[in-house]
Amino acid sequence: MDIPRSTYRLQFREGMTFDRASALVPYLKRLGISHLYASPIFTAANGSTHGYDVADANEIDPTLGGRDGFERLAAALHAAGLGLILDIVPNHMAASLEAPWWRSVVEWGNQSPFARHFDIDWNRKLTLPILGKPLEEILGSRELSLAVDAEAGALTVAYFDNLIPLNPASYAGILSQLPVPLASEIATLASRADPRGAAEFHDELKELVCNNETTLHLQNALADLSARHDVLRRILEVQPWQLLGWKEAASKLSYRRFFEVTGLVGLRVEDPAVFADSHRLTFDLVRGGLVDGLRIDHIDGLVDPREYLERLGREVGSDVYIIVEKILAEGEQLPPNWPISGTTGYEFISALSHVFINSDLASDLDQAYGEIAVDQPGFAAGIRKAKMLLIEHNLAVEANNLLKLLAGVAGLQGDKIDERSLRDALCKILVAFPTYRTYGTTEGLNETDAALWSKVLFTAANRSEAPDGRTLAFVDKVFKSEVSTEAREKAAEFRRRFQQLTGPLSAKAIEDTMFYRFNRLIALNEVGGEPTGRETSLQRFHQAMTERARTQPHGLSATSTHDTKRGEDTRARLYSISEAPASWRDAVKRWRRMNAEHVTHLGDGPAPEPEVEWLLYQALAGVWPADLGEFDLPGDLEARFLAYIEKSLREAKLRTNWGIENGDYEAAVKAYGSNLLSPDNSPFLADFSKTITPFIRAGLFNGLAQTLIKLTAPGIPDIYQGSETLDLSLVDPDNRRIPDFASLARKLETSGLTQDEQALHDGALKQRLIALGLALRNAEPTLFSEGRYRPLEAIGDRSDQIVAFLREADDAVAVTVAPRFLLGLGNGEWPCRSYWGNCSIAMPDGIRTWQLTNIVDGATFEAGDPLPTAALLDLFPVALLVGKR
Repeated sequence: MDIPRSTYRLQFREGMTFDRASALVPYLKRLGISHLYASPIFTAANGSTHGYDVADANEIDPTLGGRDGFERLAAALHAAGLGLILDIVPNHMAASLEAPWWRSVVEWGNQSPFARHFDIDWNRKLTLPILGKPLEEILGSRELSLAVDAEAGALTVAYFDNLIPLNPASYAGILSQLPVPLASEIATLASRADPRGAAEFHDELKELVCNNETTLHLQNALADLSARHDVLRRILEVQPWQLLGWKEAASKLSYRRFFEVTGLVGLRVEDPAVFADSHRLTFDLVRGGLVDGLRIDHIDGLVDPREYLERLGREVGSDVYIIVEKILAEGEQLPPNWPISGTTGYEFISALSHVFINSDLASDLDQAYGEIAVDQPGFAAGIRKAKMLLIEHNLAVEANNLLKLLAGVAGLQGDKIDERSLRDALCKILVAFPTYRTYGTTEGLNETDAALWSKVLFTAANRSEAPDGRTLAFVDKVFKSEVSTEAREKAAEFRRRFQQLTGPLSAKAIEDTMFYRFNRLIALNEVGGEPTGRETSLQRFHQAMTERARTQPHGLSATSTHDTKRGEDTRARLYSISEAPASWRDAVKRWRRMNAEHVTHLGDGPAPEPEVEWLLYQALAGVWPADLGEFDLPGDLEARFLAYIEKSLREAKLRTNWGIENGDYEAAVKAYGSNLLSPDNSPFLADFSKTITPFIRAGLFNGLAQTLIKLTAPGIPDIYQGSETLDLSLVDPDNRRIPDFASLARKLETSGLTQDEQALHDGALKQRLIALGLALRNAEPTLFSEGRYRPLEAIGDRSDQIVAFLREADDAVAVTVAPRFLLGLGNGEWPCRSYWGNCSIAMPDGIRTWQLTNIVDGATFEAGDPLPTAALLDLFPVALLVGKR
């Protein structure tokens, strides 16, 4: 297998095409990247900004350059010695009429050849939640009408821009009421229509309606018929689909979706035929040598991830590098029997927080936040509350489906358990789940999952207002399939759907709710992270890296992605708040007083409320330009900040949300945000800029340290587009902007790692450090892909401000030395030379006869003596030493 030495994540769409990416290959080569890591490139829904809403999994998107453009990109990469990793989406597709498979299912219902491709409940009609209000209101306001879609060759129901195809079996009943000659011809054609010959049927129908005058007559007749509400209602009743208001989706949807996104429908890739159909192009690209690795999106959405990965491996071969998007909770490890190289690396971000968070002052930060968030429950209690909110509202249909399955098992077995008791037990179990999911199959639960399930039941049983013990035991037996023969199929379906729900429930409750409610230190509010941050320590970081070297040395090490809540340098800066929580508290109090007149007092409270103010000042500090002149704010900063405010308020789901927007509240908080950045607010801007200067400076050095650690710790360093220099982005869509690659290329031409203030502030030093580190990884691939990980201890002055470790192979060693906790630096001071006093780092016995060279500045050292930190960091804040046997 060709293990990447590094990856560079590139987001296609929004102006990034294959030809534009091809032009970047020389830059990536100079930077030292070994593999381009591409976002999904398959044809997506019209206007897609990300590509995860795949409309055709077997076509490369023409808007990106199509198959020819992709082949040119692959050829350019391979000619330069670079590989290509492709992001694929097996869990879901776009529930869009642009998607051929979905359109077929809408038109033909369960007779469609693709009816079993999607995870649809065919015991009822397919639900289409596209209406802006209930159907009866829509009919009364004449917003629905029958129409000819001449381009598609179909009769449809029109709702604004949506032309929903009618089932051809219903054509005759409609056309028999139309006094136009063409009606009988179309009816005859429709009577012979077959879903497997749908293309021919539509082509023939297009021929019939190609005459504009004839089609106009037909259209006018259909419009007249549409005005008869009773007729239109009967036509709707005989369709294989049912129109819903979009707000009804949470309780009435008939298909499994991605999280709570009704526009994304689940695929049944557990079916071998669906697996083959949905991966044809992917396999063609791999077997044709165009693609060297695969990234699997949302692996936890699949019925049986292990079975899927094993089947995938058989198709693409053992030489293809495979990683999965899998969120690991604190202490959780990948299932050891998954045939993959690792994850996309969110757990690496969590591990880094142990380096840069000062947990000694955690109680001070708690107190400071507690003075603001007086009514805020603890984080764990908040998660439970958020999960219940989602179960009762956003994910109600999924929870209700589980309840029906439990009731079905009880009925088949003659167990008399009332629905209220079942619902209570189910909710308590769902709320108690501490990780994304278990992976039970027809073979049962493995030891790890059995222990997790037992822990969940114990937690549910021992909370206040515990569920009925007999009912809890019943759910336990159903989950383990310890049921009667007649009930086993329903029990198996219950477990499948339960396991597919706990992941979205955790993600939505934690990442998309609590991460916007619990704002103590938002640097910790990261995917897979632990926002309380009470037990961060260097020891825990070293333990995590030791375990990482053992379990997934070839997994990606991410610091920024298209889904992170903020850019890596924003996070690195905000870590430093943990070093001075009292100072931050005092600053926020001062800023709140300065801006008190901009708070709007609404009927349901102030806008923004104090806790949201706390959030906004952190977010603004994180995104504040590092090299800002006197009030010289970037032109796009306000728009970016206001978009972040809107998303934060809606995700929190407290006074507004995506489903029911509170316009007055949102407008008031946005106005507050705009006033923060107004030139008329110069006293605040001056105070804010001066106050956060030390945090900015500490963050810049944190960013260099974070970068070196990523380059040398176990795992494959992943560089997200543009983050090779400063990544001061907010949550998406802010973090998906296309970087200025021409500027990045020019920066890379400048050489040297020196104490250059301008290069520190504009990210050039970070970029040069990446180029240096990647050059070493390319020269010593075995050292970093297989080398052992050993923590090193610093002793003497400021020893708590140093993180050091080595990577060791039989014939080579690399030593990483980086600073932390640098908020106390003086203005313009660098953490070099005498700053470190008598601090030193002892080398382990095995390498004490080796000579080490610091590749940052060329200095050499004998490993037999403790290495003086002042000498290691003489000219630059980080050191990377290399030795050969």
